[in-house]
Amino acid sequence: MSSPGRGRRARDQRVVGGLHPVRELLRAGKPVHRILVADTRDAGPIVAEIRALADAAHVPVEEVERRSLDDVAEGLVHQGVVALAPPFAYAALEDVLASAAAAGEAALLVALDGVTDPHNLGSIARTAEAVGAHGLLVPGRRAVGVTPSVEKAAAGALAHLPVVAVGNLVRALGMLSERGVWSLGLDGDAEVALADHPLASEPCVLVVGAEGAGLARLTRERCDALVRLPMRGRVGSLNASVAAAVALYDLLRCRAAAGA
Repeated sequence: MSSPGRGRRARDQRVVGGLHPVRELLRAGKPVHRILVADTRDAGPIVAEIRALADAAHVPVEEVERRSLDDVAEGLVHQGVVALAPPFAYAALEDVLASAAAAGEAALLVALDGVTDPHNLGSIARTAEAVGAHGLLVPGRRAVGVTPSVEKAAAGALAHLPVVAVGNLVRALGMLSERGVWSLGLDGDAEVALADHPLASEPCVLVVGAEGAGLARLTRERCDALVRLPMRGRVGSLNASVAAAVALYDLLRCRAAAGA
């Protein structure tokens, strides 16, 4: 009997594993080829919802042996549920900006500079979606893209948050500045705290660098402003995903105070 993942060539599909990522994929109305559920998986409210959503979307649900599901997931922690879907669809930056404008909202974006850890990318995406960011910018080189591990770490956020793959981050930041979207680079040595910067309540893109290296030189120079998070302890820096989360909620508070 053929493997559950052999119905389409690997390049024509991606594996989305885990209860929340699969459920959010269906909730968002994203295209899905089929859902695989381990025959040993206990029924529960989320599995029941996945089955109902799949049925409403005419997506077939198959029960398969656990070892077959493990083979399809290739090491991904799947919680007994896997979706086979088309390759991840990246968004266009112009469309993201147009969506923010159509909603009458000041653009809020997040750009990652050299972040290579899939768990950090997934965690940042999860926070960005939670605060209502309009999009996430990921460089095409020297950075992690959207992978099964990233989607699992994002816990379904990537079904709702547009991700833009940019060929050149510095050029993209320049284009955003021309459109009135200011780039705020997180830098521990910056003089001004993020919450105190006047651009924090304006349309902006938060630029987050990698652990250790921080922002690349050209990225630092391109940012409209460098800002820091207040640090009172002895540890010199925060994990990239934690720093991004704190900064995004600072931006959310600034916007609320300004009525943006």
